[in-house]
Amino acid sequence: MVEDEVRAFSAKRDAVLVGNDAALVAADMTDDWVYVGPDGATPKSDIIGRIASGRLVHHTMEQVGADRVARAGDAVVVTARKASSGTWDGVPYTADEWLSEVYVRVGGRWLCAFSQKTPVAVAD
Repeated sequence: MVEDEVRAFSAKRDAVLVGNDAALVAADMTDDWVYVGPDGATPKSDIIGRIASGRLVHHTMEQVGADRVARAGDAVVVTARKASSGTWDGVPYTADEWLSEVYVRVGGRWLCAFSQKTPVAVAD
């Protein structure tokens, strides 16, 4: 089932991110992949450069609860809550975010084409 394939690929991708090997992280993305966050769009080259230089280091990345997987033509969109930790410019961080990613099959394998993160709202 396609949805299960993409779920497995998403979990593998989390493990690769925690491995902090920039080449392996890049291999799981389309060339035109982009991340959208609070500061707008960031291209693949910037994120991979930050990982390669050690400016961005992932220590943990775990899904919290169930995900939502939706097929849209040849693409699959996965939305899940993820908790992560690491360092940014040597400063530790933790994050609790909603992550939506678009996956496409290229050359017989799944790749991530787009990632968007939204911080989880803090309860009043």
